This record gives sequence, structure tokens and C-alpha cells, in this order.
Amino acid sequence: MPRLTDARKELRRAQIAEAAVRCFGRHGLKRTSIADIIAESGLSAGSIYAHYRNKAELVQEVAREVLAERAKVLGEHAASDTPPAPDELLARLVAAIDPAKARVGVQTWGEATTDPAVHDIVVDMTCRMRAMLHDCVTAWLVKVERHEPAEARERATPIAHRVMALYQAELLYAALGSTTGGTAS
Repeated sequence: MPRLTDARKELRRAQIAEAAVRCFGRHGLKRTSIADIIAESGLSAGSIYAHYRNKAELVQEVAREVLAERAKVLGEHAASDTPPAPDELLARLVAAIDPAKARVGVQTWGEATTDPAVHDIVVDMTCRMRAMLHDCVTAWLVKVERHEPAEARERATPIAHRVMALYQAELLYAALGSTTGGTAS
């Protein structure tokens, strides 16, 4: 049997993770079985287990990927020549929310309360996202609002904290199937 190249391995891992996200979004982390992921991915059990030792490892990978997507978007905004104002930044982040991935994200937050490995991933990614939000707000304060860098960094801290909290609330609304910006139904 031919060996998989590194690129092919990454594609296969992504295929498995995407199938897992769809399953977790439909059935939840606890109720999704490896058999569900096998069926969703169209791969064999051997292929799944060649890339992930167990469901817990797959949950950890999915948690990393879902959270890393948001971090990537924030990094792009921070690097922009004209960073968006905090309200525009929040609006862009909210507009990009995928309800299925939001459900997985919120479930991941729940898993983080009992699974130390998932906890570490969620805490790390949340801190990284807050830092990137801070960078975005700082860049906006310097480039658009013309504040001095030191003052901008200081002023950005509470703003980034509020944007992060509002974004997390919008993720929860999306995960629950509510309209964003409104009250949960």
C-alpha cells in the first residue's frame, strides 16, 4: 500500500475534522460516535484511527480548528492598513459566524470545564483572540484615531475585552439558533 504524503495526510485529517464538525454540530459532542464520523466522512475506521487515536483527540483537534479560524480573521484585521473601528470589527466577526461551528464552539466551552486538555486549548485560544482583538483596536486607535501608541495600547484593553465578550455572546446566540443582536428565544 502506498504511503501518504504529508500534504495528503493533512487533507485527510481536514476531511475527518470537517466531518466531525458537521456531526458535532448536529448531534453534540457527547452523542456523536466515531461510527457517525466514519459514516459522515466516507472513510474507513482504520483511516480515522490512523489519524486520531480516539474521539477525545478528535474533539481537541476540532476545538483548535474552530477557534483558530476566528484567530486568523482577527489577525487579518489587525494587519490591515485601515483597521476597522471596534463596532465594525464586531459586526464583521458576527457576520462570519457559522451557526454549526458556533454550536461546536459553545459545546467546546462546556467540555473545557471538565476536560483539562480542551480547557487548555480554549484558554489559550481565548487569550490569543483577546490579544489579537487588542492589536486590532490598538491599530485602529493609532492609524485611524491618531493616538500615541502607548496611550492606544492602554485604551485598547477595556475595549478589546468588551468586543470579546460581545462576540462570545453572539456565538452563544448563534449556537442557540437565535437571531444575533436580539434576545434568545
